[in-house]
Amino acid sequence: MSSAKGTAGEYALKLRSASGFALIDLLFVVGIIGVISGIAIPRLMAAKGAAQSTSAVASLRAISSAEVAFAITCGNGFYAPSLTKLAKPPTGTTDGFIKDDLGAADTMVKSGYQVKLFSTPYAGAPDTCNALGVGLTGLAYKAGADPMDPANPRFFSINANSVIWEDTASLFAGMPEAGDPPSGSPIQH
Repeated sequence: MSSAKGTAGEYALKLRSASGFALIDLLFVVGIIGVISGIAIPRLMAAKGAAQSTSAVASLRAISSAEVAFAITCGNGFYAPSLTKLAKPPTGTTDGFIKDDLGAADTMVKSGYQVKLFSTPYAGAPDTCNALGVGLTGLAYKAGADPMDPANPRFFSINANSVIWEDTASLFAGMPEAGDPPSGSPIQH
């Protein structure tokens, strides 16, 4: 009979020790999660920044294509002065030259970047097919995409030459509407 109690006691001890984690086991698991997170989080942040930069470049390419289409078909050879004007549909249509994700305001935030467009009005510019008005379109344009995250060092800009430029500081203010900027490197030829 005593051997039966001993067997039952041993069984209860084994059951109790197998039913939960010891504190050391929990600390070990938390430590492994911490090491994996320490490796993964910087890479995830770099991937997020690369995706945002790719989106900014794509936005600038879309603006450049839309400006060329506007100048050829609607602007009588002149460029739209702002994102909202570029998004304004021609008379009798419902679609502008860029979609609302870029043309809803003159300064748009898209994928972590602030995107803007500017063209100096040319007094001799005729009215456009989307009724912007006389003298409001320009001979050239510039567009820029500046990151909203201060940790992201990639700034982009484009102008009527259709070359996207990159720098570690904002290019938009110093970007000429045609020609090369004073700083930066071209990323598209």
